[in-house]
Amino acid sequence: MPTTPATAANSAPNGTGTQEPIMLELVDESGNTIGTAEKLSAHQAPGQLHRAFSVFLFDEQGRLLIQQRALGKYHSPGVWSNTCCGHPYPGESPFAAAARRTYEELGLSPSLLAEAGTVRYNHPDPDSGLVEQEYNHLFVGLAQARLRPDPAEIGDTAFVTAEELAKLHDEVPFSAWFMTVLDAARPAIRELTGEGTGW
Repeated sequence: MPTTPATAANSAPNGTGTQEPIMLELVDESGNTIGTAEKLSAHQAPGQLHRAFSVFLFDEQGRLLIQQRALGKYHSPGVWSNTCCGHPYPGESPFAAAARRTYEELGLSPSLLAEAGTVRYNHPDPDSGLVEQEYNHLFVGLAQARLRPDPAEIGDTAFVTAEELAKLHDEVPFSAWFMTVLDAARPAIRELTGEGTGW
């Protein structure tokens, strides 16, 4: 993955190490940039509205790639969520950020990655006390290469059908934002995978 000024300045895992704190882009209700904030402070209650992205990748059978967040993560550890999610660095396009983080977390460059709209939400996390106040850019695409997950980011992965996901969602914890972003992305998901896949 090419190194950019944004990735070079913010490459420490989980924002640790000697480098500068990871900064997020604050936005207004229309998604216009209005400033920046440090990552953790933006998530502390009541939360500051900031730019984010969510990626949904599918295999050729129309199964969704989901990930279990690593237990060492400070926010929502151990829960299942969509293929990849995160935050663009200030000045980084959401598309570039989505491709970058998918590669960093899963060792996978998405195929046919396409924009799938935006969604704005406010989801408190009762376990950590952190708040997701996000203006989220959605992307859908294909996973056509072998996964090489980063264990610092990901505890497990699975490809699931719509029916398998519904069952799993009833049985194990998922991220607070998962259903919101999935439902918002469904029109683009159906266009990508076809009506017969059940999404």
